[in-house]
Amino acid sequence: MADFGEQVSRKAAILDAAEALFAEHGYDAVTLRAIAARAGVDVALANYHFGRKHELFEKTFQRRADLLNAWRLDALRACQAAASPSQPGVRDIIDAYLRPLLTGPHLSDPGWRNYYGMVAYVNSSTVWGGQLMTRFFDPAIREFIKALRAALPDASDDAIYWGYHCLSGALTLAFAQTGRLDHLSGGKVCSTDLEGGYRQMVDFITAGFERIAVK
Repeated sequence: MADFGEQVSRKAAILDAAEALFAEHGYDAVTLRAIAARAGVDVALANYHFGRKHELFEKTFQRRADLLNAWRLDALRACQAAASPSQPGVRDIIDAYLRPLLTGPHLSDPGWRNYYGMVAYVNSSTVWGGQLMTRFFDPAIREFIKALRAALPDASDDAIYWGYHCLSGALTLAFAQTGRLDHLSGGKVCSTDLEGGYRQMVDFITAGFERIAVK
């Protein structure tokens, strides 16, 4: 029987393989057998550790979600503490939301690129978006919405929620890293350069919130 360390290694290999395949092909086109083959394990082992395909899909999605939420909430708490006793401004809140995701050494890890691709798929899916995004990301997102309300006390519900929807959509497209920017710009801008796009997104989203909040 495999020892504990080997079991952990095999489970991680299954999750890594699932993450890569789900990011590239979506849910329907991927089989447990294909995941097991990529991970170098028997399909029965994948089923033993994670159950059916939809259960593995959810576990794969959850694995890095907790870490992303922690990064963003730490950044939000830090900007709130720096602004105390006042409230942080819109730019600081948007920066806290985007900086942990779009900058840092984790971006060089292929696993994180796969995960971001999976998030892009889930967030734009009518099947999965309302389920998994709600379950794994909404508690943290509500904290950011609460902070935006404090920073924009005169903003309507429409402004806050549609503003967040635009932010989420822009981030989803950035996560997808489709190469569209590369083609449109003739190679001047690279869709995989998330750090390069980080400041552009902060500026754009901040300006959007500040504009719609005064209507």
